[in-house]
Amino acid sequence: MRFRHRAAAGFATLLLPFAGLVGLASPAEAATSATATFAKTQDWGTGFEGKWTVKNTGDTTLSSWTVEWDYPSGTSVTSAWDADVTSSGTHWTAKNKSWNGTLAPGASVSFGFNGSGTGSPSNCKLNGGSCDGGTTNPSDSAPSAPGTPTASSITDTSVKLTWSAATDDKGVKNYDVLRNGTKVATVTTTSYTDTGLTASTSYSYTVQARDTADQTGPVSGAVSVKTTGGGTDPDPGTGDKVKLGYFTEWGVYGRNYHVKNLVTSGSASKITHINYAFGNVKDGKCVVDDTYAAYDKAYTADQSVSGVADTWDQPLRGNFNQLRELKAKYPNIKVLYSFGGWTYSGGFAQAAANPAAFAASCKSVIEDPRWADVFDGIDIDWEYPNACGLTCDTSGAAAFKNLMAALRSEFGSDYLVTAAITADASSGGKIDAADYGGASAYVNWYNVMTYDYFGAWDKTGPTAPHSPLTSYSGIPKAGFNSADAIAKLKAKGVASSKLLLGIGFYGRGWTGVTQAAPGGTATGPATGTYEAGIEDYKVLKTSCPATGTVGGTAYAYCGSNWWSYDTPATIGTKMTWAKNQGLGGAFFWEFSGDSSNGELVSAINSGLS
Repeated sequence: MRFRHRAAAGFATLLLPFAGLVGLASPAEAATSATATFAKTQDWGTGFEGKWTVKNTGDTTLSSWTVEWDYPSGTSVTSAWDADVTSSGTHWTAKNKSWNGTLAPGASVSFGFNGSGTGSPSNCKLNGGSCDGGTTNPSDSAPSAPGTPTASSITDTSVKLTWSAATDDKGVKNYDVLRNGTKVATVTTTSYTDTGLTASTSYSYTVQARDTADQTGPVSGAVSVKTTGGGTDPDPGTGDKVKLGYFTEWGVYGRNYHVKNLVTSGSASKITHINYAFGNVKDGKCVVDDTYAAYDKAYTADQSVSGVADTWDQPLRGNFNQLRELKAKYPNIKVLYSFGGWTYSGGFAQAAANPAAFAASCKSVIEDPRWADVFDGIDIDWEYPNACGLTCDTSGAAAFKNLMAALRSEFGSDYLVTAAITADASSGGKIDAADYGGASAYVNWYNVMTYDYFGAWDKTGPTAPHSPLTSYSGIPKAGFNSADAIAKLKAKGVASSKLLLGIGFYGRGWTGVTQAAPGGTATGPATGTYEAGIEDYKVLKTSCPATGTVGGTAYAYCGSNWWSYDTPATIGTKMTWAKNQGLGGAFFWEFSGDSSNGELVSAINSGLS
């Protein structure tokens, strides 16, 4: 179920159309007492976000400022804020607004812009003089990009970085070392040892050169580093079982569910892993889906995990930054980026045609230097290999195994590689359609989707629980229950420890039902908040309380509606069963369906501990 509400309008308050920017006056005074410095705050390959900072370094007040620079052909400003920007060919000029032109001694002001292309600014002038406060030298160009750093001497808490030197026509003065897009050091040599890191944590490093005129060149390529140590037990307080929840990217819109809700509900202290859902699969490659929700949505102080508001010029915002803040607060939590899902699984057929290229594309997304420290692995939710979901796949029984093998080869042993898989244990069903046994050699675990067995897509019924743990007399279809699915996967060679039992934090229901017991007829799906026939546990627990159990899960009959869903009590039963089966733990779909105090997460945690 995808509730896809874009929020592109959120940009409008910051980004002004370039065509609407006003013209500029000529420079007002010589720049002998001020400096202007440039920083590329974000870079997404074909475009970037830039920031100029003007500082009054003199003893008298500066009444206005004008910054000029050149871009190579193919690089341009597309929108700007906090300055009026115009161009003449490849020459660009920015003049202060009416409200930010006056700078007292020691004061500074910044303006920003979005740009297209890959070039760097050169020939900077501030109020007609050099941007470093000295004599203007129009021939002085920015330094080149340093070589991509290499990592060595990696420990639990440190890493040594070395890189090849940048070049500059006037000489390189120093280098900025950036960890996850934020500057952590400035050095004059081509090496640096970063310390104070967290064990078993991923970091991304880049380097940027600065010349004697303080012009910065382009950022180097990124190197991803994972520190050693950390062990395999996620946290002594939560036991050795995996307790994983899906966090939906689109939940920040209509559902108004944010990463901070994991903290306020108490759930963050009771889980070990989060699957961030979903990345898209396009043209055989992994791609970020909703970029605004993922890494650009700004959070106020009261909305953020850290209690600190996002700023317009910080390198990373959105869900990714909130997950980063969550991991800082709860370092035992690991985050995986999940790709596919019901909506996006149609892209896997093309991915399966070239598994190595697909795996490389996924790693480049996860190791993007803006958020490389956020993700600890990848989850593949292909619905379904060599079978039908929203679309039908005919890649063959070996396609899934080949895909998982390529991902493990690309990601290596330092990353988690997992998959959400079908729980259809019927004879000749979806488990039989792909080589899940063979593919299990390459995964850390499978999220077995032991829910959605029955629902109001069968409008007239019979009514049946969507997540039965075991079979029962009158169940509409053999093999549609958790116990049969786990047994079949074990028979195909999947280790018990690599199987997680799935729990739905929602119910499925019918209306027009005349009997309380399962197996009744209906007239259609019951009304739901977001979609007919489905409703969150947090709503159902009071709107239609459970009246009975069947097959190890609960059902509820209220008025003419019949719902099935898991409660804390039935989850407790399921967790006991999972432990007795030797399973690796449990997972659930998804956080926002739980009560505000995290009742269902608490039941999973206590049941597995």
